[in-house]
Amino acid sequence: MELRPLGRSGLKVSPLCFGGNVFGWTADERTSFSLLDAWLDAGFNFVDTADVYSRWARGHSGGESETVIGRWLAQGGGRRDRIVIATKVGMEMAPGKVGLAPARIREAVEGSLRRLQVDRIDLYQAHKDDPETPLEATLEAFAKLIEEGKIRAIGASNYTAARLTEALAISQRMGLPRFESLQPLYNLYDRAVYEDELEPLCVQENIGVINYYTLAAGFLSGKYSGGGAIDASKTARGATVSRYLTARGLKILATLDEVAKRIRSTPARIAVAWVMQQPAVVAPIASATSLAQLEDLVQAAQLFLDPQSMQMLDAASAE
Repeated sequence: MELRPLGRSGLKVSPLCFGGNVFGWTADERTSFSLLDAWLDAGFNFVDTADVYSRWARGHSGGESETVIGRWLAQGGGRRDRIVIATKVGMEMAPGKVGLAPARIREAVEGSLRRLQVDRIDLYQAHKDDPETPLEATLEAFAKLIEEGKIRAIGASNYTAARLTEALAISQRMGLPRFESLQPLYNLYDRAVYEDELEPLCVQENIGVINYYTLAAGFLSGKYSGGGAIDASKTARGATVSRYLTARGLKILATLDEVAKRIRSTPARIAVAWVMQQPAVVAPIASATSLAQLEDLVQAAQLFLDPQSMQMLDAASAE
């Protein structure tokens, strides 16, 4: 599989990134291990997680995903050398444990390293902007971790174009490491903010985009094409998916079905392939909780949509 450069980080990653939010949540440890093994066997090398995954679940306190990945890596077999690990810091882990102040970053990275059972994190990302902490302080803290060999490169998640521009300027002025990747919300439904403001900046500055919600929490997978009401109590992502059930959302699903029939593929594969063909996108993040779902992702990475299919999807999803 051809690997892609992630910004100017020196990291080379597969054209899809496995979203590790499911590990220890909707995928138990045994299932997670099988998914990770299958991911490597299929030629992919990129996995994204965060310290806060999956604190939102009942009985969880955060760190569950990193812990599962760490136990998987501990099995050996060359797993660590074959994988690019991305994790994040900044979301609230407990009262007072939130943000991007240097002390918080230091505490968080040690926790992530311990749970992952590694001595180095390949891509360490600011999970969200922290307006209470000067960007200079955050970038200096990241720089120290790079100097110490605890992380290799840094990225930003959920940053506005204005704040990302400011951060890049500070890095250049002060000679500090810069954000080499951006993790924004982006998919066939959620287009406007990224395409209008962030995409031009990422193209200009060679920032590698690893967008999340590639399948809109499963909405674009094809299983909601009927358009019926979703019982949020019966699915882990029901509340999130419900917001996509609009006239425009249903139009997108109908077009995905139409393109799927036309090129003999599946809606999920097509939705992922559409994102993969967008400027600046290096590796869309997508999750799977079964080997069948993972196979859809494997096939999506090998799918190149023709101009007519792209035009149909662009028109249906235009905001």
